[in-house]
Parts: sequence; structure tokens; C-alpha cells
Amino acid sequence: MKSQRGLGFFLVIFFILVIVGFIAFSIYIVRLDSVIRSKFEGQRWDIPAKVYARPLEIYNQAPVSEANFLQELNMLGYKKADSYAQPGNFVLNGNKVFVHTRGFDFGDSTEAEQILNLTFAQDQIIDVQTTKPSETGLTRLEPLLIGGIYPQHNEDRVLIKLDAVPKPLIDALIATEDRDFYTHHGISFRGTARAVLSNVTGGRRQGGSTLTQQLVKNFFLSPEQTYKRKINEALMSVLLEMHYSKDEILGTYLNEVHLGQNGNYSINGYGLAAQFYFGLPLRELNIAQQAFLVGLVQGPSFYNPWRNPERAKERRDLVLNNMLVMGKLSQDEYDREIARPLGVIDKPSLGPTRFPDFMDIVRRQLRAEYQESDLTNQGLKIFTTLDPVAQTNAQNAFKQSVSALSARNPKYLTDLQGAVLIQRPENGELVAVVGSSQEFTGFNRALDAKRQVGSLLKPVIYLDAIQSGQFNWATLIPDTSISITGNGKTWTPKNYSGGEHGMVPMVQALEHSYNLAAVRMGQTFGVPAFANNLQKFGVTSPIPPYPSAFLGAVNMSPMEVLSIYGNFATGGFKYPTKSIRSVIDQNGRILDRYNLEVQQTIAPADAYILNYGLQAVMNSGTGQSAYRSLSPSLNLAGKSGTTNDTRDSWFAGYSGNYVAVVWLGLDNNKITGLTGSSGALPVWTNVMKQLQQEPVNIKQPEDVQWQWIDSPTGVLSAQGCPNAMYVPLLASRVPDQATACALPNYTPAANPDASAPATTSDDPLERLIYETEPQATPSNTKIISSGSSNE
Repeated sequence: MKSQRGLGFFLVIFFILVIVGFIAFSIYIVRLDSVIRSKFEGQRWDIPAKVYARPLEIYNQAPVSEANFLQELNMLGYKKADSYAQPGNFVLNGNKVFVHTRGFDFGDSTEAEQILNLTFAQDQIIDVQTTKPSETGLTRLEPLLIGGIYPQHNEDRVLIKLDAVPKPLIDALIATEDRDFYTHHGISFRGTARAVLSNVTGGRRQGGSTLTQQLVKNFFLSPEQTYKRKINEALMSVLLEMHYSKDEILGTYLNEVHLGQNGNYSINGYGLAAQFYFGLPLRELNIAQQAFLVGLVQGPSFYNPWRNPERAKERRDLVLNNMLVMGKLSQDEYDREIARPLGVIDKPSLGPTRFPDFMDIVRRQLRAEYQESDLTNQGLKIFTTLDPVAQTNAQNAFKQSVSALSARNPKYLTDLQGAVLIQRPENGELVAVVGSSQEFTGFNRALDAKRQVGSLLKPVIYLDAIQSGQFNWATLIPDTSISITGNGKTWTPKNYSGGEHGMVPMVQALEHSYNLAAVRMGQTFGVPAFANNLQKFGVTSPIPPYPSAFLGAVNMSPMEVLSIYGNFATGGFKYPTKSIRSVIDQNGRILDRYNLEVQQTIAPADAYILNYGLQAVMNSGTGQSAYRSLSPSLNLAGKSGTTNDTRDSWFAGYSGNYVAVVWLGLDNNKITGLTGSSGALPVWTNVMKQLQQEPVNIKQPEDVQWQWIDSPTGVLSAQGCPNAMYVPLLASRVPDQATACALPNYTPAANPDASAPATTSDDPLERLIYETEPQATPSNTKIISSGSSNE
């Protein structure tokens, strides 16, 4: 009787434990189910913001050369082929290029996949034919991906939809990783048994995990090898299959699977892996390439094609064989695909960024305007102003030029550094940025190198003179010694070449960069007026309240110098420098579109007159070598700059469609021996040669006239007369007297006193009326000047 009671008690306890265990297990299952559903139905991945270059715009008469167009296609991974039947292929036929575009989803708009027939001549597209014409007549190539802003765990992926995945890849994946995928319910007992048998009998080691289990392991669980994790993996796999379709599971797997490592960055999903290993979109891979990607599932590091190419090919061939066995490839297809080489690119095509100096500027702007979480997990599309062809060519030209300069004087210039900024003056868009002559280390000299700018600021001094109305470019000004006393100290500036030049036309003082003339003219209007102009032009660095600022004893970044010269290049308008065109979220909503913001900083007449002086620097002053090397018809304008003891070498200038700044120096601020003309100018010239230039064509305002001026007297002269200079003047400041040599060209003014008899004075200067209309701006007016150049 006692034993029966004991048995009953045991059974009661047992059933209680079973019930408690069942309840606990049920609670555990519910918790696992909640984990699965919350993540699978929420935001599945942290998607980094993707940063793109500008899309190349294609239209009739677009200023795009055939060479630059082909270079862009190459950067985008297009292939030259005998046929353009497939997207990503192009065919050359004389001066015609046939391109099968890939199309692109810009978020707020979509560019359709289509075939283009483009005809090139004289560095432009002269005819465009498309299979899907647009109402605007404009077609865009897809923009080049230049980088991303990644989550802290450094995962990256390009999301792909299941219906966009090539069928051979899915066939290869199922044939190799999970042949029962469409019939099991999360776990495959047959697959597990087959793996155990193979491993026990010494066959090729296999994993028994289904695709669902692999997804659960990567998506929800840690990689630890414990029984608890294995049990959770099985339970969660069954739960996942209960809630979601095979297609949903497979689509998630294709985007989640780990397929490689690029430094600190994890390559996840087949969309990104196709770009990483082959530099192509997934749909453009052949079957052998798709099979290679499937083979990586078992070990991206073990089958790394750059470190272990033979092992990687063996694995790919095994996947192809699986497809043959499963009837997914015919024997002919198998023979064709297995004969292909691996075909991976020479080195990974993805990295933290392709153009780090430019990307640094983009990141700084974004982080000032967005939260870090928005940039690292919301899948934003950021479209920038970068021209990838111009950027590539400019940075190559820059590094070649710097290397050549270093080779001439290796003792002092081994570590020569520098920066280049290129901008479109008409809208402020940055085209290219180079912040180092070596690999990017995080110090972006285009933004962060604050160095003295030397003679680059002299045009601002002469702008004050022009704005005053008291001076024109023919006015004689003194280039003579001067000493300035302040705060108990005396400052005595010198010309770069030593000596003095006496009274010289103002344009000569600028084109040869005379220091003494600049200081004297600066003193005429004062440091406050000089500093005020600089601040209007976009300078944020402090301007010292001392006369030495006239000679560039001011620390500025190349970006600030670019801002100054952007005002000159536009004829007196300030367009804030920008690196971003628009930001689009995952739903195609425009978060920001960076529209044009313009501010007038110089009266058009004054800006037009100033431009003449900067052109004189190029055609007969310190910029002559660029004038001769580039086409004289471009009417280039610019200014060199050299600091004390030749520590810094600068050149800033512009054509009609580009304004560019170059700085060279040593990070330790030691002497380089390079002047603006011997250092930065050759670099500037080489960089500008890489761009399709248009002539400077600042519109002549109605209140500006071109006149022949007698430089010694400042009165009207005529062509062929001694000391005559042809310069632009404010109409209100045109002299009403002329030299004797010029008198035959003018008509005497009417005598305001009608009662007074007319006179025929022998005075060589007469009051005159100028009869002819203002003349067009001459492209290359030779200035009558002499004297050595002064940096």
C-alpha cells in the first residue's frame, strides 16, 4: 500500500514536472517566435548610405568626348563586345558607340534600361538615338558608386529582389547547399543523416544545415558552436518556415549570406559579392561566375580567389557539377562553363571609398545635417557633384606632376604634399578634390591645410582700387620702397626679385606681382576694406589687422582660396561650394535637394574689369607658361602665390567652365624652393589639360567701355600712339581729353559757352566727344610693360 502511494506521488510529481516543462517550453517557443517575427517583419538590415558620383548626362551637343565617355563606361564596368544585346555591353563603330545601358533607380525617378546610339565629333556628342526617348531629350547613365557610410558592425550589402536574381544562381545554390529546400519544413533529417554518414565514413566533410538553418544562424544567432545554439537553430528554423514562404526565406538568405571580407568590411549578399569579386551587377555574371559565388558559402576565406585561386576553381567546378547532376545544366553548357577561368578582377572593386578626399568633404557635410543612425542604417542614396573621369584624371596628373617636381630636387622635396580643388563656377559644384600626393591618411589638405597664401590676395587689393573709380589698369602707381610703423615696430616689405620698378601701370604691378606696389595700393584703402571683401568672398579664417595681410600673411585653406576665385570666375557672384546634389531615402522621398544659392559680391562692371587684370597675368605675366601650354583662345585668368622663403606654392585660376586651385608645400612647413610659377602653376596646367575647357566669356556690362588710354597722363589715346594701353573702363570714368597723337580720332566737344569764340588751342589735350560705340573685349591685348616677375 505504501509503495502504491509512493508511486502515485512520483507520478504526480512527474506529471507536474511535465506540465511545468511544457509550459516553460511553450513560453520559450513563444519568445523565440517573437524574436523571429519582430526582426523578420521589421527593418531586417542596417543599410549604409550609398554615395554616388554625378550621373553622366547624354544629349545632343553634350560636351563629352568619346575618350571620356569610354573611360566612364570602363569605370562603370561596361564591357566592349561584338554585340550590345546584353546590358553592360557596348560596341564601337568608327565615331559611333552603341551602349546597352543598365538603367538605374534614382529613388525619385527611374532611368530605363535601353540602347543608345551615340555619334561623337570635336569632343562632343553630335547625335543621340535612343530606344526609349525621353520628353526632355536627356538620358543619364547610372552614377558610379563611390562609397558608403557604414554601420558600426561594418556590414555592407546591395539589396536584391528575388525576381531579379538569375535563375542559374538559385539552381546552383539549391543543388549545392539544400536540395530539399522546397520540400522540408526548416530542417532536413535526410540532409543531416547524409552529412553525418559522409563525415563518419571519411568522405568529403559536409554540413547538414538547410538554407533556412543557415539563415537563422547568420540572421538571429551568434556563431558559437554549442548544443543550445544548435537546438535554437532547429526550433527557429521550423518557426520561420511556419510563418513565411519559401520565396521570402530564400530572398532574405540571398541578401544575408556572408561571402567575403574587405578589410574591416563584411561582404554580405550576392548583390554586393558580384560587385566585389567581378566588378559587375549580379545579372551580368555568367553561370560559372554565379557558381563561384555559390561556392563561397562554405568558406569565403578558405576559397578566397586571390589567395587560393586553385582551391576556389575546384570549389566552383564542384558547384557546376552539382548543377549538371541535378539536371540544371546540359552537358554542353557544363563543358562551356567549366572551361572558363575564374574571371575575378585583379583586386576587390569595393573599399571604404574610391575617392577618399572627396568623400571626406561629403561626410563632413552630411554629419553636420543628419544623425549618424540615419547615415548608417536607413539606406539613403546620396548623389554628389563628383565627376569621376575628371577626378581620376586630375589626381593622376597631380601625382605625376608632384613626382616630377620631387625628382628634380629629392633632397628637399621627397615628402612634397599638396591639394587640388576643381569647381564649376556657374553653380559652385565641386568636380574633383585631391587632398594628398600619397594615400589618404585622414588629413585632407584641401580643407585642413591652413597655410599662408602669398600673392593670391593681390587681386582683392586692386579690386578696391577699381571700385573706388580713381584707378584703372593703365593708371601709373608707385612700386617704390615703403616702411610702415605700428605697435612700435617697423615693417619694410621687399619685392621678390629685389629693387624697385618706379611708376608702373597698375596692370603691370598685378601681372608681375610687385609687392611694393601692392602694399602701397593696399594702404590707400586700408586693411578693413581688404578684409571686408575677403569675408564677402567666403573667407572664414581670421584676417590679421596688419598691412602684411596685403602680401598674403593670412592662413587659409585651399577651399577658402577656391571660394575667393569663384567670385572672380562668375563675374562677381558667389555660389557656395557644394559637394551634394540631393539625398533620397529608401522610399524615394527627397530629403534634401541642394538648390542654387547665389549672392552678388562684386558689381558686374568692377568684376569684368578685374577679370582683365587676371587675364593679363596669364598672357604676359607670371602665368605665361599656362597661357602658352593651354590654348590662348581660352582667355584664361589666374594668379600665382608664393610665401616667404618659398615655403608654399600656390596657383588659382579659371577658364569659362572650371575654376581650380593648387597648393604645394611640406607638412613640416620647411622651405620647398618652389614659387607659384615654378611649382603650383605647372601642376595647375597639367590638371587643367585633363578637362574639356571652354573660354572665359564674362559678359561685358553696358557701363563698361574699352578705351585706349595714355598711361603717363591717364587721358585718351589711340592705337599706335606711344604708351597707349587698351583697357576696360567704367563708362562714367572715361576721360574727356586726349593726347595730340590721338586727337584725329576724336571730335571736339561743343563749347558750352556759346558767346565765347571757338579756339584752336595748341594744348595737346582737348575736350572731346568719343564718337564710336564701345568695342568688344579683345582676347589678347598686349600690355605695354616691363620689369621682372615678382611672386
